[in-house]
Amino acid sequence: MENIKAFIRPAISFVLLISGIIMHKAGVNWFLNEWIMLCWYIVAFFLVGIGVIKEAFESIAKGDVFSEFMLMSVASIGAFAIGEFPEGVAVMLFYCVGETLQDMAVDRAKDSITSLVALRPDHACVVNGDEILTKSPEEVNIGDVIEVKPGERVALDGELISDNASFNTAALTGESVPQVIDKGKDVLAGMISMDSVVRIKVTRIAKESAIARILHMVEEASNRKAEAEIFIHKFARVYTPVVIVLAVLVVVLPYLFSLVNIHFDFDFKEWFYRALIFLVISCPCALVVSIPLSFFAGIGAASKKGILFKGSNYLDAIQYVDTVVFDKTGTLTRGVFTVVKIENKGEDDLLEVVAAIEKSSNHPIAQAILAHSKGSNINVTEIKDLPGFGLSASIGEDKWLVGTIRLLDRNYITYPEELAQIPETIVVCAKNKTYVGYILLADTLKDDAKQTILELKKLGIRRTEILSGDKQALVTKVAEELGVDAGYGDLLPEVKVKHVQMLKSEERDLAFVGDGINDAPVLATSYVGIAMGGLGSDVAIETADIVIQTDQPSKVATAIKIGKKTHNIVYQNIYFAIGIKILIMVLGLCGIANMWGAVFADVGVALLAILNATRIFYSKLKSYY
Repeated sequence: MENIKAFIRPAISFVLLISGIIMHKAGVNWFLNEWIMLCWYIVAFFLVGIGVIKEAFESIAKGDVFSEFMLMSVASIGAFAIGEFPEGVAVMLFYCVGETLQDMAVDRAKDSITSLVALRPDHACVVNGDEILTKSPEEVNIGDVIEVKPGERVALDGELISDNASFNTAALTGESVPQVIDKGKDVLAGMISMDSVVRIKVTRIAKESAIARILHMVEEASNRKAEAEIFIHKFARVYTPVVIVLAVLVVVLPYLFSLVNIHFDFDFKEWFYRALIFLVISCPCALVVSIPLSFFAGIGAASKKGILFKGSNYLDAIQYVDTVVFDKTGTLTRGVFTVVKIENKGEDDLLEVVAAIEKSSNHPIAQAILAHSKGSNINVTEIKDLPGFGLSASIGEDKWLVGTIRLLDRNYITYPEELAQIPETIVVCAKNKTYVGYILLADTLKDDAKQTILELKKLGIRRTEILSGDKQALVTKVAEELGVDAGYGDLLPEVKVKHVQMLKSEERDLAFVGDGINDAPVLATSYVGIAMGGLGSDVAIETADIVIQTDQPSKVATAIKIGKKTHNIVYQNIYFAIGIKILIMVLGLCGIANMWGAVFADVGVALLAILNATRIFYSKLKSYY
């Protein structure tokens, strides 16, 4: 409805303009009266021009004398001054139509950034005994239990206390495939319950929820400008007064030349008309609008794919990246241990024995073993924690040791020498001081990890590396499996920072991709810091320049593709707009192009640049997962 209202005045002005031209060409007697014609076109002019003239005066009052509003006002009023009434109306009419279309395009681009997250609920259903109370999300406290019905959006972050449930996570991740969340796991504000009534124990207040943080980052993004945007705004401030001076010279120089050359016939009206054409075509709105719009469109396209750029400066920066360095655990791997092999040496139910001993432990390795076991009822006694080594326990008359190889060394228990060469995590077992086998656990690669490295190389990334705190042998194995150029293990956070600084000293434009709290320093040090936001820590997400809202490393390649595509569109608009304007300026100065040509060229260039800017919404950026 607002869009329709915006075109009412231009529509009336257009009808008056066209009908006036027709009546003039047809020789309608009453219309040929100069005063009637002037009043007719003044009405058509003020319907669209009064707002622009007002903007011009307000800009002057603020100290911005040479604005595009002033350019258009001078050009259109000048056309009236020399009796070119229809052209004076046309200048303002088509400028206003172009501005309205530009505003609609900008609004669409802005909306695309927030459309996935702006639908946060305005209420939460709080469980209070047998009652369900409807409250504002801001009134809900940590520890309260909220109920979410199928089709409703989760209002606050919390822990799922109902049974496993399916959620639509598109608002946060950009992924349309529903995600099954297990009981006890985190549910984030903005997710939608798919097929069951769920209850969630609130763990964050409304202003600290996932969706609130994303909106805050989106708001901050508009304040971080790319170099091209900053340049164009500075350029426009210098460009406009220069254009005004040149327009004056278009009139003054021929006049001065006529004073020294009696054969040159100076026609003030003709040269003043050419100066007005020069003013109209030189309006910088195509550049001033289309370039920020290009970045808005790029950020919007990225948000729909679950990639949040915290500013157009980072969207611009990522297309220059030539080196990508990854953390390993949780970034290229799932960050979850799984049992991949069990070696028994005379103990058939080794897994169940170890699971029974580890039953009371919260360690990730213990949890992985328990998840793989069948849950037998073996009676375990005298469980003793041996920090840094493992556990000891008794099962009946048998004494068990479960833990690291160091635990066997400490107790002088012999074992196969090849165990020390295994890079993965192993839990070795001894019964009554005799080695009986081991359980091998590994952190498996993410489905798209290998494809990520291939895509980065196709995009021209010169070097890829892994920096990890894990054992060097394991990091080397992962690097070789993925085709990464180098993998460095056994690194503390401060060593990671020094390594990145060393790479930067080699004049590399480096992006670091990580997800943990320990990655925050190196994320801040990098040319571009990218946080894996799906399971990533709050500290990493806050520190990073780009947040991938899923756990898919392949989105790094997608982000680079969007950055490169946006960069190409921006410079296409710059070259196209400047080229066309120079051409029409020259034609106008030579008396070939008239005011109508200048109007249509200016508005046409602006609209084509806008259409080109929004083209990224429809670009097919290949995604493998």
